Amino acid sequence: MEFLHPNFLYLIVILISLSIFKRFYLSNKAISFQVSNTKHLKSFFGRSGIVKIRLFKFLFISALVCLIIAIARPRISTNDKNVTIEVVDIMLVLDTSSSMLAEDFKPNRLEAVKQAAKDFIDNRKGDRVGLLVFGKETFIQCPLTVDYGVLNNLLSEVTVVEPKYDGTAIGIAIANAINRLRVNDSKSKVIILLSDGSNNAGAIDPIAAAKIAKEYNIRIYTIGAGTRQAVTQIPGGRYIRNEIDEESLKGIALETGGKYFRAIDKQSLTGIYSEINELEKSEVSISYYSEYKEVYLWFLYAGFILLLSSELFRIIYFRRVL
Repeated sequence: MEFLHPNFLYLIVILISLSIFKRFYLSNKAISFQVSNTKHLKSFFGRSGIVKIRLFKFLFISALVCLIIAIARPRISTNDKNVTIEVVDIMLVLDTSSSMLAEDFKPNRLEAVKQAAKDFIDNRKGDRVGLLVFGKETFIQCPLTVDYGVLNNLLSEVTVVEPKYDGTAIGIAIANAINRLRVNDSKSKVIILLSDGSNNAGAIDPIAAAKIAKEYNIRIYTIGAGTRQAVTQIPGGRYIRNEIDEESLKGIALETGGKYFRAIDKQSLTGIYSEINELEKSEVSISYYSEYKEVYLWFLYAGFILLLSSELFRIIYFRRVL
């Protein structure tokens, strides 16, 4: 509870102070008068008479206190907050070429990336997240959504591309991700691109695609996944050459104001997604407003009732006319 005019409450302090002063100082002064008969004085000045006087004073002072509180305008405030969340639109772009079966990440690169991406998705709060996979061509696995359960289920179904689509078209993947993000009106738009190779397919240069992303205020984080060994074994006994084009991935991130990361094992990959999660936190603005409920009428009514009661008490017991 708070008061619109709290200064009036000082009147209560003054009232109580005057009552105490009268009780302990003025009442000690002796007063004498002559009466012809003391018969009725005993009933008035006896114990019952003192109780009646004190009760009257209590009712009268309580009435004044309630009226003073009413003048001070007590009210109950309810603080409410209006939370506005600026969501981030995030498109996960995942390389699914055959090299993602390499077992330098356990159980393999693709499965390790899927698990790290799931953890990243679970840490988002209200953001729209989509999934695009690519090899020589791109495929939208899941459009932007806030249904993380559906997104994680579709992520679980991701496998490497068929041999006829095998390749790494980074430029086309970025262009298609831009096409998914550019029409949205969100304040922050992000592409997280993971690849374990270099651009060897498609007609769009990755840096040129990054310039387009910059025009649409889309930031790109790039992740190069794979050990620094020259070759890595994949199922079937075949070996692949690790050919991550770090310069291109760095250039893509730099062009859009993002950041390049290198993941050499499952732990570093998890740490990278965690860092990106911290860099791209949703902005939350909270505005407070107060709604007041006036309660001065309660004290006003109580004051009038007590004041009326004290006057009735005075008339009935002290035989005083109004």
